[in-house]
Formats: sequence, structure tokens, C-alpha cells
Amino acid sequence: MIQAITGLATAFGLSSSAGLNAYLPLLIVALTARFTPLIRLNPPFDALSSPWVIGVLVVLLTIEIVADKVPAVDTVNDAIQTFIRPAAGAILFAATTNAIADIHPVLAMVCGVILAGGVHAVKATARPAITATTAGVANPIVSTAEDVVSAVTSLISLLAPLLAVLVVLSLIVVALLLWSRRRRALRET
Repeated sequence: MIQAITGLATAFGLSSSAGLNAYLPLLIVALTARFTPLIRLNPPFDALSSPWVIGVLVVLLTIEIVADKVPAVDTVNDAIQTFIRPAAGAILFAATTNAIADIHPVLAMVCGVILAGGVHAVKATARPAITATTAGVANPIVSTAEDVVSAVTSLISLLAPLLAVLVVLSLIVVALLLWSRRRRALRET
């Protein structure tokens, strides 16, 4: 029972972090599965730990990190990532719950799509406002912070899954507070 709960917590944390950066949690899971006994991916998800897939993830992560730091390019990147991040969340949720609990893969993928898609929607909505209010100067800082949060959430999800749930819930609360503050500021102007 505890193993199933921690498996769900891992899946929730990894899928949520995919909403910020699709390739970072995928790469972390791939490397963890390949080089440690911490996680074992069942077929077909074990393909993530293939050297070819890891290499492709490194290239895609590099492109994502660079593109997300440049004003205007980050908006185009977010538009492209609207399809990729939820898919990554679905893969991560299904792969990690498949390894630990008996959750139907379709249900797991739907949960991953919803989590990653929701986080991505908040990010994609906030980023143009940040770009507009700072003339793009804050984009590299915000993007780096998002990458750090994605990496830390992914690592915590694998190492201390229940703590990851608290991190994700905290991020949701912060996002809701920022969204509420922004709506209030828009009404006042």
C-alpha cells in the first residue's frame, strides 16, 4: 500500500515538473533508471533508458533551455511545448505508476496530461506578462528558476515522493496567489 502511494506521489511530482520543462524530468528518470536501482521501468517505458533516447533527450533539453531564455522565441517555444509537455507528463505518470502500482495506463496517461498541461498553461499564460512588464529582461531569470524547480521537483519525486506532493501543492498555491494578484492588478488599472 505504501509503495503504491509513493508511486503515485512520484508520478504526480514528475508529471507536474514536465509542465515546466518536458525534457528535464524525462532525462532524470531515464538516467535514474539506467544507472541506479532506484527505479525500474517496465516495457514499453524501459526504452527511456536507452542510450539513444538519453542522447536525444540531452539534445532536446539543450534546445529547450536555450530557446526558453530568449524573449519572443520563448513564446513560440511555449506554443510548441503545448503539445509536448502534456505528452511528457503522460509518459512520466504512466511509466512511474506502471513500475510501482497497477493503474490502468490510459488513466495514468490522462492524469499525466492533466497535471503537466495545467502547469504548462499557468507557465504559458504568465510568461508573456513577464516579458511585457520587464521588456524581456527577466526571461532568462524566470526560465532558469523554472528549470531549477523542474529539476528539484523531479529529484525530490524520485528520492522523497511524499515531499514532492507538498512541493507541487505549494507551487499550485503560489501560482494561484500570483494569478489572483495579477487579476486584481488588472482590474485596478
